[in-house]
Order: sequence, then structure tokens, then C-alpha cells
Amino acid sequence: MPGRPDLIFPSRRVVVFVHGCFWHRHPDPDCKLARLPKSRLDFWIPKLEGNRASDERVKAELRGLGWRVFEVWEREAKLEALNDLARRIKKIRPRT
Repeated sequence: MPGRPDLIFPSRRVVVFVHGCFWHRHPDPDCKLARLPKSRLDFWIPKLEGNRASDERVKAELRGLGWRVFEVWEREAKLEALNDLARRIKKIRPRT
């Protein structure tokens, strides 16, 4: 399976990735966990942008294979956000 998803639901053709906000560059501008370090930006920016680009390639590959891709961000897995996360997961429906 491309990208080694964290969860795979074969009957629904759904994969789930649980991403760390820092390592995978959570695109939400309000996410404080996704901030860049203050030093060694010449190292960190290419490293983290490379991770994000890899994530996008994997998502495109999986979609091309007929899978739906569901991303859960570290920030969403915090206790206060679990109800919203549960609602998103319950909306996953089998492909028809």
C-alpha cells in the first residue's frame, strides 16, 4: 500500500493517515503545532516541504488506485477535538 497508511478499511476502500502537524506541515494557518523552528531553516524548510510533497504524491497515487484518503491531524486528535473527529469518521461511506 503506497505511503503506509495508519488505518486501512478495504471494504470501504478508505485509508487513514494520522499526521503530526509539525512533520507533515499542517496547512491550517492557526495550527501552532506546525510552526517552523527558529534556527537551521536551510535544513528544516526543505525537509518539511519534502514531507508534504511526498504526502501529496501518495494521496494522488492512492486516489488513482480507487482509494479515498482521510487525513487526521495531530491537533484534531487532542481531547477537546475528538467529537469533531468522531463526526468526520462517521461520515465515511462505502463507495458505490
